[in-house]
Amino acid sequence: MPQPSDLNRRQFLKGTGTAALTGAVGSGLTLTAIPATADAPYLINGKYDFDTVYSRTGTNCTKWDRQINLFGEKMQVGMGIADLDFRAAPCIGDAMRSRLEHENWGYLNSVLGFADLKEAISDWNSERHGVAVDPATIEIASGVHPGIIAALQTFSPPGSRVLLMTPTYNGFYSDLTHTRTLPNESEMIFADGKYSIDWDDLEARMTPETQSMLLCNPQNPTGNVWSEADLLRIGELCLKHDVVVLADEIHADFVRPGHPYTPFASLPDRSVVDNSLTFKAITKTFSLPASKNAYWFSTNPIYLDRVRKNHRADINTLGVVANEAAYRHGREWLDQLLVYIDANHSFVENYLKQHLPQVGYTRADGTFLSWLHFDEIMEEVGVVETSAASRNTDLPMTETEAFEAWLVKSCGVQLNDGEGYGKGGERCMRMNIGTSRTLIELALDNMTEAIRRV
Repeated sequence: MPQPSDLNRRQFLKGTGTAALTGAVGSGLTLTAIPATADAPYLINGKYDFDTVYSRTGTNCTKWDRQINLFGEKMQVGMGIADLDFRAAPCIGDAMRSRLEHENWGYLNSVLGFADLKEAISDWNSERHGVAVDPATIEIASGVHPGIIAALQTFSPPGSRVLLMTPTYNGFYSDLTHTRTLPNESEMIFADGKYSIDWDDLEARMTPETQSMLLCNPQNPTGNVWSEADLLRIGELCLKHDVVVLADEIHADFVRPGHPYTPFASLPDRSVVDNSLTFKAITKTFSLPASKNAYWFSTNPIYLDRVRKNHRADINTLGVVANEAAYRHGREWLDQLLVYIDANHSFVENYLKQHLPQVGYTRADGTFLSWLHFDEIMEEVGVVETSAASRNTDLPMTETEAFEAWLVKSCGVQLNDGEGYGKGGERCMRMNIGTSRTLIELALDNMTEAIRRV
């Protein structure tokens, strides 16, 4: 799915005279943030502090600084890209500072240097998720994307199709572009506020030109945590039709009470598991994406050998140190964070019911993302007409891209546009709630006021 360039958006935002995209930030509220320094306390009354707003502006981060650069001073609350706004677990900084005391940064031994990290990965998967992962089968990667790209290059030749259940992670489409493969989108069924798999459509799309399936579990952006029965049925269909399962489980650590996460590699059918590779990281868990550290594994030695031939990992020393420290010493921080994120989900759900009932809400089983439906609202604010008028210009915009711009200009809130997540993303937006509840309330208050003015 083609994505608009940043330049196009910037030109549009600077040059538009369309009434639908004009207006000032309504609330006029300002953010109160602690300085991003080591002086701020980690603990308050023995608990990690996730409530205090921790400023990330000025650190060249995508979630805040890039949006300010893109949208200008109207951008007040960044609720987009999926990383966390919280101060990192203290064990991470402690480990990195310790390593910094040795002031040499020569080549990292990828055999001995990764042995402890692989052991920590194996222990984490066993202790937290009940799946045994042999360290010998783990390949360290600089991110989930490089591993997926290597697998697509292995199993899906250029011009072939890759099966997706949509709406799904928008980054998958860049992987397909990189590998010159095409999306084969099976749109999920949306009913009563929940998404479910369209089994007939899914199997019908397992055609000879489709050799692999990108499975997102937990599902980004809808928040589905797939059951063992669902995963087993997917696996059996893929095995039947010679489709390799590529399971992206990067959000595995974020599941809500009552919705157990089932690793694809833990399924009871060995033949189904052997027809898969799993791609994981704790970069979402501990907000470490810039550490460039992830991993993939498989129980199938033939698959491992084949994908290894297409994979290269360029890893940095501090990334290994940070990730191993998080795996070994970050459990308590994460356990407290999960309680906070679950409460954030409930806060958003209750707020929308009370103040913005016209916004549809998908109740997430996992992730730290909210998937919101703005069907009638997009028509009311005029972005449907704006999008239609832009189609034959040099600056075409989808409806959700136009709505993203309208939100920033009207209330200072930036969300991710839903159409980037494939079929079923129309009229939807993704909101990252992995942040202080103060910011969530500010964003929702601003959105409410802007929508009520329409």
